[in-house]
Amino acid sequence: MTNYPHNTFVVKGGRKLSTGFTTGSCAAAAAAAAAHMLLGKTLIQKVRITLPGGTEAVFELTDIRQEPNAVSCAVVKDAGDDPDVTDGIHIYACCRLQDSGFALKGGQGIGRMTCQGLSIPKGEPAINPVPRQSILENVKKVCARHQYKGGVEITISAPLGEKIAPNTFNPRLGIEGGISILGTTGIVEPMSEKALVDTLKLVIDRYKAVDADNILLTPGNYGKNYCSAVLGLDREKAVKFSNYLGECLDYVAYREFQRALVVGHMGKLVKVAGGIMNLHSSVADCRMELVGVHAALAGASAKQVGDMMQCKTTDAVIPLLDEWQLTETVLTSLLESIRKHLAFRVKNKLEIGVVVFSGNQTLMQSANASMLMKHFRQTSENHD
Repeated sequence: MTNYPHNTFVVKGGRKLSTGFTTGSCAAAAAAAAAHMLLGKTLIQKVRITLPGGTEAVFELTDIRQEPNAVSCAVVKDAGDDPDVTDGIHIYACCRLQDSGFALKGGQGIGRMTCQGLSIPKGEPAINPVPRQSILENVKKVCARHQYKGGVEITISAPLGEKIAPNTFNPRLGIEGGISILGTTGIVEPMSEKALVDTLKLVIDRYKAVDADNILLTPGNYGKNYCSAVLGLDREKAVKFSNYLGECLDYVAYREFQRALVVGHMGKLVKVAGGIMNLHSSVADCRMELVGVHAALAGASAKQVGDMMQCKTTDAVIPLLDEWQLTETVLTSLLESIRKHLAFRVKNKLEIGVVVFSGNQTLMQSANASMLMKHFRQTSENHD
């Protein structure tokens, strides 16, 4: 199955990569096609729809099933060159006539919201607002072309959705039983940072509903495990921001949290001492340079700085600083720089605490970190 246009592309890592289509686009196309075949009493193999971003696209159809008062069909999700877990699955829509109004339901493989805090009400199928609007608008256009004045019930399903859902962000968002129908423009960019950041924002929204004032941030599982095993914090309260610290802080400030605690390994957070807010090594890898500058300010010789520059990891730097009795001075200097850059990023709209670790040892901890940790302590239930 090939959906069009496929002449759009982005350049990532020196490669030309094809864009693809969101689950929302596939659902809208299947719904529009099912409505057309239901009202027109005809069979079609392709359908053209308008995407949320305003462009048009043509989708091929498969597994068409016609009944007197209902038609269902599927579009195969084509993610282009994006390594999307939903690539290749069938997104179905079934349109059924009803007396009046338009109803949108979630069928097999579409997850349901189990908690408050996101744009989808608790108990509703996980069809996000933009694709929900796109599905309804495209079906309404079909009805208008056929001069149909009655109503349509639309059911979206994805038979493999429940199987692949554990490999998505849905479990972290409180969505159970299947995948989400997603998309803002209708187009998937390969290895899209925007998609990851958008999902991060949804996670933050969920935590906002639980605690409107305090949020715990860490790059990944390494940090979450440290929060639990060493700091005694509830790892389930930690939001993983991956490498997108800057975008995460921007959204945390926008959602008007009052306090944030950032916990991370020195190899990640030392970059913040240089004002770097995307922590991926392909964006900036100046760990040793930053440690070296702060060591030089603390009195390290050119040779000592050169020795540090030869280290492959920040973990390997600590024994050298210990040997030269510079550890406390250098780490204090780095922590102050990290703290200043974090405060500047959020324009001092909220209080930020910092814990930086290496192995099972806390290397740096801001003065307010202990106070902030009390909001994220493990309960006895978490220990059981």
